[in-house]
Amino acid sequence: MLAIAGGKGGSGKTTTTACLARGLAGEGRAPIAVDGDCDMPDLHLVAGACPRPGIGAYEGGASLDEVTHSAVELPGVEVLPAGRGGVGALEATMEQLAATPRPVVVDTPAGASPVVATALRAADAVVVVSTATPESLEDAAKTAAMARTLGTRVLGAVVTRSAGRIEPEPLLGCQTLAHVPDVTAPLTDETVAARYDRVVDEVAERNI
Repeated sequence: MLAIAGGKGGSGKTTTTACLARGLAGEGRAPIAVDGDCDMPDLHLVAGACPRPGIGAYEGGASLDEVTHSAVELPGVEVLPAGRGGVGALEATMEQLAATPRPVVVDTPAGASPVVATALRAADAVVVVSTATPESLEDAAKTAAMARTLGTRVLGAVVTRSAGRIEPEPLLGCQTLAHVPDVTAPLTDETVAARYDRVVDEVAERNI
């Protein structure tokens, strides 16, 4: 299970979740993309998937097949939306998904809330996402530190809207997996896809 996290809202976590899930699907791995942002869920909008039922129904006893939905924008990916879930439902969902052999990518909310901590504890590793601004990178460093405190491996960082002129490794204490350029339609841009494919290769190499 891979968590996608970062301190600032709008840093590109949801797009990163979608692009990594799409890359995993391209390798035939049938990933599940989970919207862990219970307060402001939007993964279903990016992916073109139904918004419910979601993690609340899953906690209530619905099957995984009943709560995962095909993504129009992400062929081969199934989306588990937040639905009407909360922190408790997310925690139960993470526990249940830990047993699935399919790769799971979890989109987390911004900040350092209990929801983020729940996803990080359950994940095998985290990819930290930040834009190239100093403020966003400072918040991303806090996210990386939080993950380490919780015992979650920091796989590396994805820097979005970046021309590659800033190297955040000394600040974040982890390798930079990709610099993703600022484009109008990231889900259909070939350069963006190639950058995220490198991250997918890293995920596969680490058996996550």
